[in-house]
Amino acid sequence: MMPAAAEGAAPGSVGAPPAVAAAATPATEASATRSTLFLSDQHLAAARPRALAAFHAFCAGPARAAVAVYMLGDLFDFWVGDDQLREPIVSDVVRALRGVTDAGVPLFIAHGNRDFLLGERFAQATGAHLLPEYAVVDLYGVATLLCHGDALCTDDVDYQAYRARIRNPVTQRRLLRLPYVVRRQIARWLQRKSAASKAGKSDAIMDVTPAAVAAAFRTHGVRRMIHGHTHRPARHLHVVDGVECERIVLADWYHTGSYLEVGPDGVHERRLSGG
Repeated sequence: MMPAAAEGAAPGSVGAPPAVAAAATPATEASATRSTLFLSDQHLAAARPRALAAFHAFCAGPARAAVAVYMLGDLFDFWVGDDQLREPIVSDVVRALRGVTDAGVPLFIAHGNRDFLLGERFAQATGAHLLPEYAVVDLYGVATLLCHGDALCTDDVDYQAYRARIRNPVTQRRLLRLPYVVRRQIARWLQRKSAASKAGKSDAIMDVTPAAVAAAFRTHGVRRMIHGHTHRPARHLHVVDGVECERIVLADWYHTGSYLEVGPDGVHERRLSGG
């Protein structure tokens, strides 16, 4: 369930107030009608069959009844280049995504910290649009900032230094010139290194920082933000220059598949069976 945090709304109408948690209710295809759906941090991989089953259920059901679908990063547990499309698990995911776009539903996918090498071949295969690092969309009359969220964790100095190096276009071109099998080995090594690094860090360091959040609200001139990355689903109220702003953090899929439904009647968290 997505708890409220006092740090407020949905497009069109405001939905749940800042101090009230959005209700987590089972997903139905009908519930997504006229709504825009958001999800992140699925971390899809062969080793996570329950997440894969929940994802396919989402693509075959709620996603096809949506106004649009936004996936805000870390769709895959790792992505080492678009030649990964050859893998059977990936092919199945791509077919599921293509089913959504072939149904006429616009699909937008952001890069995460695990799948930042998603490229144009992937976009063409799925029919998805790749989002820039920050994107502002109008959700039923409310301008809303979308991002993965890792760039907001500025207290994690070591990660931000790594991020600056790995996101450098020169570094990425060099990576993509390596043989596929070598890139896979590098990805596995980076995952092990990341897990070891996290074990020695406090939860606070790995969360977003108030200053970075406030700066994002100011820079983009919005009063609502939706992001993932931290795996700490909640709704936060921030006061920025005297103005109340809402920040919604999406859930990860490690235990249960879920998505955020934003429609004219408010904001709702939905759970998926099979996750």
